[in-house]
Amino acid sequence: MSPIDETEHLGQVLESSKDAPLIALVGAPNSGKTTLFNRLTGLRQKVANYPGVTVEKHVGELRSDDQVVADLVDLPGIHGFSARTLDEKITKDVLEGCVDGIKKPDAVVIVTDSTRLENQLMLVEQVLELNLPALLVLNMADELKGRGGNVNANALSEKLGIEVIWTNGRTGEGTGAIIEYISRLKDNDFVPSNDITNPTKSHKLPVLESFSKRKEAVKEAVSDAEFIPPKPSAVSGFLDSLVLHKIWGPMIFFAVVVFVFQSIFTWAVPLMDGIELFIETSGIWMSEVLPDNWVKSLLVDGIWAGVGSVVVFLPQILILFLFIGILEDSGYMARAAVIADRVMYRIGLQGKAFLPLLSGYACAVPAILSARTIEDDRDRMATIFVTPFMTCSARLPVYVLLIAAFIPNEPFMGTFLNKRAGVMILLYALGVVAAIMTAFILKRTLLKAEPSTFLMELPPYRLPSVQSLGLRLLDRGKIFLLRVGKIIFTVTIVLWILTQFPRTELGPPEIEESALGQIGHIIEPAIEPLGFDWRVGVGIIGAFAAREVFVSTLGIVFGIEEADEESVSLRTSLQRAQRADGSPLMTPLSGVSLMVFFVLACQCMSTIVVVRKEAGGWQWPLFMFAYMSILAYVASLTVYQVGSALGWGITS
Repeated sequence: MSPIDETEHLGQVLESSKDAPLIALVGAPNSGKTTLFNRLTGLRQKVANYPGVTVEKHVGELRSDDQVVADLVDLPGIHGFSARTLDEKITKDVLEGCVDGIKKPDAVVIVTDSTRLENQLMLVEQVLELNLPALLVLNMADELKGRGGNVNANALSEKLGIEVIWTNGRTGEGTGAIIEYISRLKDNDFVPSNDITNPTKSHKLPVLESFSKRKEAVKEAVSDAEFIPPKPSAVSGFLDSLVLHKIWGPMIFFAVVVFVFQSIFTWAVPLMDGIELFIETSGIWMSEVLPDNWVKSLLVDGIWAGVGSVVVFLPQILILFLFIGILEDSGYMARAAVIADRVMYRIGLQGKAFLPLLSGYACAVPAILSARTIEDDRDRMATIFVTPFMTCSARLPVYVLLIAAFIPNEPFMGTFLNKRAGVMILLYALGVVAAIMTAFILKRTLLKAEPSTFLMELPPYRLPSVQSLGLRLLDRGKIFLLRVGKIIFTVTIVLWILTQFPRTELGPPEIEESALGQIGHIIEPAIEPLGFDWRVGVGIIGAFAAREVFVSTLGIVFGIEEADEESVSLRTSLQRAQRADGSPLMTPLSGVSLMVFFVLACQCMSTIVVVRKEAGGWQWPLFMFAYMSILAYVASLTVYQVGSALGWGITS
């Protein structure tokens, strides 16, 4: 799971009004389609998932003069309708009206990157064969013309039999023409689009023949439209000479990673401090205002302490995804995939595996599903198996809590890097190393196969759209808070109930004597060699629902007593907590041991379920769970026992 968990259904999907048509936006990845969607809908959009899958569904309202003109659905970026990937299948099914909960679109807006027109018209050809009213958008007009390229839009329109317009998604130029075109739907001023190839309905062409015929038709259309391809970008050429260099490329990649994680710890501090102060003071206020009964305990010590302890990490999560969005939209992320392919080929994974693994830093569930783009079954299963090692953003609250509590905020590499950011980088690196080692073993044993060729189209470098980035962060923040509200709310209530029983004559028992405490004591012998006691054990159990639940569970364990002016944060509680013999509950060494455990353990039930679905049975997910759990236990045990023997970090 991630705070941006894309498997979560976000409530009722925006329903199309009876009068408003439904317009589908289709285009290749990096064509600027989503930027245009954000321009057209603004804040009037909702995110959900298509039924039965974790592919995101973006639906928004297109308005003009405060009137709803149409409902827009932003379909996944695809290159064609081969249906080899889930995104391609979803897009084709939506356009054909075969998806439950969404009607067949009344028209389609096809967005193309005009600098790569010939390649992208292959998709246009296939969309037009569906015989839907269509508008062709030549996006990134400024870039094409700025680099000496051009196309006769009128000639292209005549050739394809559909309207063609110019747009610039980043500035909003041309969006008025899209609105004007869609507005005519209410006047029934549309006729189905013409095909280019017009294949006969009675005879299906063989795949190769169809492709060849489509390719020829596209070349003819491009020629008739007098398309002049843009000159190579001098800036892109210079940047690629650096970021794709055998030596400089990896160094730049490492510097980018360091900067991102350093920023997470520095930029978010004021916001986190403000949220933490609000949670503490509001808890004190509620404690003073509410009558002294079980409702007060549930609200203050259960729900507010549990949910609040996770919400405090929202600034860091948003900063992480801000950088991910910038790297994706700028075109650098595809270059990072090329750099990583050099390593992945050597361990036996296909180059295409990099993108699912990279997606795993957000959430393992959609990352596992995105592995469907890998055609070879053995390569696909190997990628699925190692994806949970990628440090998803659900682990981030756990890392941040423990690092802030036990790692000093001191310089490590001068002003360039401090110790906290360095530890964070090492945790992420440990996950990568574990994934590489596991993939290396799997591809030489259970999933032995030859690695396949890696092909990827590199998009041009572009300045990200501020509006698109802002809307993306807003969506992610809403999803995170809703996720917290659903899972954390449920779990905290269950955990609070476990702290209230068995009841005594004076009321709730001491936390150690409660049902929750008894569960912790049962597992304590198994986790004590790792440096943990029963309280941490309870948090580990709660984390199996979702990793970030670990934080809220500790919030309940340490916050069950009435909040007052002496209340302290969860971080301080961890630092001050003691065992029965008076020794510290947690030391820097046990904190590191716990972080290592979280890096390697498979504690997300959603991940296990989706692996079962992709693998077609329980054999692989159970094997994955057992393997990762044993690896996490052994690694954590080794860290704590070796560190203790050497006297490292055994005192706070």
